[in-house]
Amino acid sequence: MSRKLTAEFIGTLWLVLGGCGSAVLAAAFPQVGIGLLGVSFAFGLTVLTMAYTIGHVSGCHLNPAVTLGLVAAGKFNASEAPGYIVAQVLGAIAAGAILFLIASGKPGFEIGGFASNGFGDLSPGKYGLMAAFLCEVVMTAFFLVVICGATSARAPAGFAPIAIGLCLTLIHLVSIPVTNTSVNPARSTGVAIFAGGDYIAQLWLFWVAPILGAVLGGVVHKVLEGDAALAPAPAE
Repeated sequence: MSRKLTAEFIGTLWLVLGGCGSAVLAAAFPQVGIGLLGVSFAFGLTVLTMAYTIGHVSGCHLNPAVTLGLVAAGKFNASEAPGYIVAQVLGAIAAGAILFLIASGKPGFEIGGFASNGFGDLSPGKYGLMAAFLCEVVMTAFFLVVICGATSARAPAGFAPIAIGLCLTLIHLVSIPVTNTSVNPARSTGVAIFAGGDYIAQLWLFWVAPILGAVLGGVVHKVLEGDAALAPAPAE
């Protein structure tokens, strides 16, 4: 179990450092910034690379919502979920700390939103609470449907990381303007604790909505797959 938790810690650290790091350090860099498209691909690439690296160790959840969604889908043991979630959150916070130390090395550094998620005035597009909540629920639900389907025993072997990484990229392309894209409570927590203030006050939504969406996605997968959905994913 310790190997699995270590893998989840390292993998989630990489997810937040790569994804949020691209947003904080590279998205708006003068003349050569990677922009929304680049940040979207950065998040997808972190999952893709870690899925091939630690998928055979822990299943590469990197996300409390994914862990609970897989429990709902019958693909993960509920008794292991608390340890996974703690490891993921700690990995995200460690990544936030590393990113803060790097970013604060620039003269005149101001933390701002620090790639945090938000709604209302904290939403990149000023989307309200209900729009943000619905977006996070729906995007996370589809993320779980893709994860469960791509890792099914009946799916083509070896391609799951590609499908899952590209799905996360697509999710970011759609929802960055709405919430700055969470679909992952650990990712949201890891940077919000450094941004502080209202970002902490709104963090509840980025736990509740992704978990609700993930459980919904897991249930949908069970309906789609029938009895086959009860077979554990190969990466588990």
